[in-house]
Amino acid sequence: MNALTIPTMPLRDMQTLAVAIAESRLFGIKTPDQALVLMAIAQAEGRHPVEAARDYDIINNRPAKKAEAMLRDFIQAGGTVKWHSLTDQLADATFCHPQTGEVRIDWDMKRAEAAFGKKEMYAKFPRQMLRSRVVSEGVRTLWPLATSGMYEPGEAADIPAKGEEHNGPTIEPDTRDVLNAEVPLKAAAAATPRGARIAERAPTYEAPPPKKVDRSQWTDAQWQAWVEKFGPAVAVLYSRQEVVDVAEKDSVKDALQYGSERVREEVSKILSDGYKRFPDDGTEAHEPATEDVA
Repeated sequence: MNALTIPTMPLRDMQTLAVAIAESRLFGIKTPDQALVLMAIAQAEGRHPVEAARDYDIINNRPAKKAEAMLRDFIQAGGTVKWHSLTDQLADATFCHPQTGEVRIDWDMKRAEAAFGKKEMYAKFPRQMLRSRVVSEGVRTLWPLATSGMYEPGEAADIPAKGEEHNGPTIEPDTRDVLNAEVPLKAAAAATPRGARIAERAPTYEAPPPKKVDRSQWTDAQWQAWVEKFGPAVAVLYSRQEVVDVAEKDSVKDALQYGSERVREEVSKILSDGYKRFPDDGTEAHEPATEDVA
């Protein structure tokens, strides 16, 4: 997530640093193994391994990511947060990210007690605990990459450790059977009519009609330029029928109607020479035409 590329730390150096972190007891990490695993996670995410001591905790023998670290990574990834309320009774904020949208998250003491019961930390630090819950839920909703796939420490503390009794709500087998019976699962398997294929929905393409060119106002220069192309075009025709077809074109008819006397004479001579080259229809005298009359 960081913009800078962090050099990879050799495993031997990480092991030495992990021992120092665990023995210092400064970050709540109790064993070198815990420190080493968290350092490997940090390095895999592009951070310097020592940042693991700052960003992660071990709660009930589970890795947890601090809410401040989640929020920092969310903001570095382009996210924004607007706080509407941050008190001992309510934490309320809107999270925005350019790729995933916007969501408003709020936690109050009533909701926290209903979800986790009365906890000592909520009594001592209510605003901080509510804020962490809002950050964790908001970041996980819009940009879960910033959570590193972990809970924040307050959430991890509310998850019973292995062997502990779970006092939260559960769905007993009898209740689950009743719920399943009420859900019309078979309706989901009903036949669905096939939609039209793309080829069936696509309209048939029709070429637009050729645009009519108005040559009635052409100048002598324009007609002369046209005649200079017309002569070579007729010269490469290879049958009398092609000459006939060319003579029927609108451009030729316009030349004989709107052109000057000199233009009409040149066009007539070009057509006459074309007919003379093919005394009998079908006689070939040249290679197939490669040009068209304008």
